[in-house]
Amino acid sequence: MKKFLSLGLAAALIFSLASCSGQSAASTEGANAPANETETYELALVTDLGTIDDKSFNQGAWEGMAQYAEENNIPHKYYQPSEQSDDSYLNTIELAVKGGAKLIITPGFLFETPVFIAQDTYPDVAFVLIDGSPHSADYSEYKTGPKTVGVTYAEEEAGFLAGYAAVKDGHTQLGYMGGMAVPAVMRYGYGFIQGADYAAKELSLAAGSVSIQYHYTGAFVASPEAQAMAASWYNAGTEIIFAAGGAVGNSVMAAAEQAGKKVIGVDVDQSSESPTVVTSALKGLRSSVYDCVKGFYDGSFAGGQDLVFAAENSGVGLAMDTAKFEKFTLADYDAIYAKLVSKSVDIVRDVDATGATVEIANVPVAIAVVNEIK
Repeated sequence: MKKFLSLGLAAALIFSLASCSGQSAASTEGANAPANETETYELALVTDLGTIDDKSFNQGAWEGMAQYAEENNIPHKYYQPSEQSDDSYLNTIELAVKGGAKLIITPGFLFETPVFIAQDTYPDVAFVLIDGSPHSADYSEYKTGPKTVGVTYAEEEAGFLAGYAAVKDGHTQLGYMGGMAVPAVMRYGYGFIQGADYAAKELSLAAGSVSIQYHYTGAFVASPEAQAMAASWYNAGTEIIFAAGGAVGNSVMAAAEQAGKKVIGVDVDQSSESPTVVTSALKGLRSSVYDCVKGFYDGSFAGGQDLVFAAENSGVGLAMDTAKFEKFTLADYDAIYAKLVSKSVDIVRDVDATGATVEIANVPVAIAVVNEIK
């Protein structure tokens, strides 16, 4: 089991992602910059509305692709859509194809329908869809084409670890601020609630002694509104906020710095972003993208498959090597991680086994009290 994910996850996933191989670096080419007629970029990443320096989801995916490209001298480029819509995403994918792309990385749930269409439109191009599975706009058909790989993560497990560690570290007044209420963000939040409650039960805390403020901002951007809400939570007694919304985390960190409070980062190790970051809930973005790109070039590309990365294959975890916990120890982490690996802990996700949506009010808790702010 990998204890220090931010340093060890890449090595672990080389084994666990053997069917999807990969690594990364950086390009000086700007998004959508016109290429010279003689220039082609066979590796491309199409961002969502975020940027490749968002210190979160897009950056992790870009670094995974770019690292392999730099190591192997492969021309690569990122493209950024002009707006959030299927048409805009498809137009941007078309730009990448015209630019010579043989493999296109699309990070984010919002690319599910565009990739569903693009994989048929461009049958000679391979796609890696991060955080989703290709489906039609009305969800009537799911299809992961022969040159497409779908990659998802058990965010509920990473969120569970974050909530568990926060309470084990002595915090009882918690907050969760997510971005858009998309499946990955919901899984982080639902796991966070259940992890906090699980730790409270282990510590025999009284019912109602753990409180969790819970909110989706509706976007993945920093904003005065998000910072003001985080500040209000801190001023009212919240001790630590799990920020799972890309640049939303910057707003939460700014509020935490002013209040002298704490933050849990998301997706990648965000400890360098602010001294308030105690740890980060990680998923192997960089490693899994790297491995998929490597697989494309070495013949082990998992086309036609939807891959899931969880604790059992070292796909999620906490950034323990840079953590600033006061009471939560590495032994504590190892013990709870082992329970996730063995599946001895049941965690409700955004959907249950039958596909029915689980509302926040139905996430099972025994001790924690959740205040959802809409």
